[in-house]
Amino acid sequence: MAERRVGNLPEESNRLVGRRAELAQVTRACGRHRLVTVTGVGGVGKTRLARRAADELQPSFADGAWWMELSPLSPGMEALPYAVAEALPLADQTTRPMWEVIAEYLAGRKTLLVWNTCEHLVEECRQLAGTLLSMAPGLRILATSRRPLGLPAEEVLILDPLPVPVTDEDDTTDAMLLLADRAAQAVPGFTVTDADRAQLAALCRRLEGLPLALELAAARLREMPVAELNQRLDDRYAVLGDTDGGNYGVRPRWHQALRTAIGWSHELCTPAERLLWARLSVFAGSFDSEAARQVCADAQLPGEEVPSLLGALVEKSILTWVPTGGGERYRTLDTIREFGTFWLHELGEEEALRCRHRAYFLALARAGDAAWLGPHQFTWYDRMADEHDNLRAALEFCLAEPDGHAALELAGALWFFWYACGFAREGRHYLDRALAADTAPSGARTQALWAAGLAAVGLGDAESAAARSEEGLAAAEQQGDDALDPALGAFVCAVSLRGDLAAMEAVTDRIFALPQKDDVLTLAPLFGLQVRSHVLISAGEPAKALTHLERLRTLCDRHGERWTRAFCDYFQAQAELALGRPDAAQHHAREALRIKHRLHDRMAIGLLMDTLAVATGAAGQAERAAWLLGLAHQVWDTLGAPQMGQPQWVAARQACERQARAALGDHGYQLAFDTGHATDLDTGIAEALIPADPAPRSPAQPGATG
Repeated sequence: MAERRVGNLPEESNRLVGRRAELAQVTRACGRHRLVTVTGVGGVGKTRLARRAADELQPSFADGAWWMELSPLSPGMEALPYAVAEALPLADQTTRPMWEVIAEYLAGRKTLLVWNTCEHLVEECRQLAGTLLSMAPGLRILATSRRPLGLPAEEVLILDPLPVPVTDEDDTTDAMLLLADRAAQAVPGFTVTDADRAQLAALCRRLEGLPLALELAAARLREMPVAELNQRLDDRYAVLGDTDGGNYGVRPRWHQALRTAIGWSHELCTPAERLLWARLSVFAGSFDSEAARQVCADAQLPGEEVPSLLGALVEKSILTWVPTGGGERYRTLDTIREFGTFWLHELGEEEALRCRHRAYFLALARAGDAAWLGPHQFTWYDRMADEHDNLRAALEFCLAEPDGHAALELAGALWFFWYACGFAREGRHYLDRALAADTAPSGARTQALWAAGLAAVGLGDAESAAARSEEGLAAAEQQGDDALDPALGAFVCAVSLRGDLAAMEAVTDRIFALPQKDDVLTLAPLFGLQVRSHVLISAGEPAKALTHLERLRTLCDRHGERWTRAFCDYFQAQAELALGRPDAAQHHAREALRIKHRLHDRMAIGLLMDTLAVATGAAGQAERAAWLLGLAHQVWDTLGAPQMGQPQWVAARQACERQARAALGDHGYQLAFDTGHATDLDTGIAEALIPADPAPRSPAQPGATG
């Protein structure tokens, strides 16, 4: 049988050369200890070793090996639990503290977490690791850090540089093998010859076997022979030894060989490349060419030169090119970014570049806000997910400013990211902080208030949703219809959480009285039509609900909108079930599921899988219904809460289970359910989206939705 591999381990950017003994040491340690930290100087290869070790350990962890890149998080940030949760298949929709949700999720699982680059978050990592390990007995954590985390249970493994050749003839040491491997990538056809063996061995010794230093040197072999490279490094090393001590205190504590290699690479860059290198250090995680141009270009660095300069920095191994489904992106290793940060500070540009970074991502958030209710939602979802690290960095920078107004603008403009893209908990975290930082009345505060209301709706917190949305609505009423529309939209969502049908009807009446805007989609009518259809279905009038749903569908289709259109199909599936038409209900549930799966909306996926199971059972396909219920249970497992939804929908799911058990027997039902529960979720959803072959059906039970 093929090994079951669960998790999110990233693709290896380059193969691991050597390190067999160290790899065995790490994997053994992870079997004996619950927290293993690989430490060592920057550039020694901690990340690559941890990545390979996690790959070897992955089959031993039934619930997966999960990689968490912590380098984009700033020291002191409160975002660590959110970053950990984001990496897991966990989409909690409750109001509990995130650490508690993560601990509960991990408690009954056998899981490996890999925390990469912890040295700037040692205190935060120490606290979270201690909590999780105490509450989740099946958990193991493998961390990489220049400093140990400092927990009593921690096993610390110090990673040394690679062994270097003792003699000029020795070309079998790990350092020599790595240099030769990376040189062959830089210079096709490169091999170690008798003529250059001694120079390569000397280069390994000069760079003390430090992997990153060797890789930077190998990248330069496309420009100069190894003898010249060696001489230049010798010169650079001597200069550093004589003159660098005075400023060493403001630099990261780099290993001397790494400072030599990075500083030498820096000197061999053109002035424009060095300037771009420094300015790119303000980005967290990855970035694209347009962001680099907008943030980094000015009179000194013309925007039209930025793409070619990015390519030059990739060739020099300063940047890594990262192709994605949304286009080309770039990232840099932490140690190299730190060097850029140092020079940005030396240039006196750090504050200005961080302001430009903030301005760019504020403009991006505003553009997403304006365009979300339109035909490009998939593109916007992908773009903002790619920029998540940069959005966090920009928000933290805004919140550190005295007035906090920019934080209100940015957090509020990102309402669609928080609510529609599944980051409601993190959104509430930032919105609450921004609202506390700037309490003066303003349009930005009004938007942040109703955005906070929507975030609370996404978490199922009726009390907070009501408080925030009511405050936002009161502020919007003083500002005119443009402000009133989205505030009413958030308010009707908050009211719907309470389940008061009369109150929901009253608010939707108010929404329908607003001036109509056929040329543009707005939140209030979209949410109002959803809520009114829900009221009618709950009141036993599904046929009347179809009229509102048809109007909603027409609005969405006219503008190419799909996020709300999927909710329309969801409510139509509920109406069709109530009308005793399970085949139509299946069709609409599948259409909605297709969109919500693409947008990674786990809450909606869970509700839709339940609905599809109920409709399938009502169509007489008991085995498939049981399988769908098992698949849906996977989703509810990740949400940190019991199945959510209106009581009648939960009752319908329970009725579906009873009906399937009666048709299949306890053993048959459990077998089908367990098969669904064990199926890879993406694979299962792909299968669920394919209509099943018709099966002989028993008479559908009227009123299947309760």
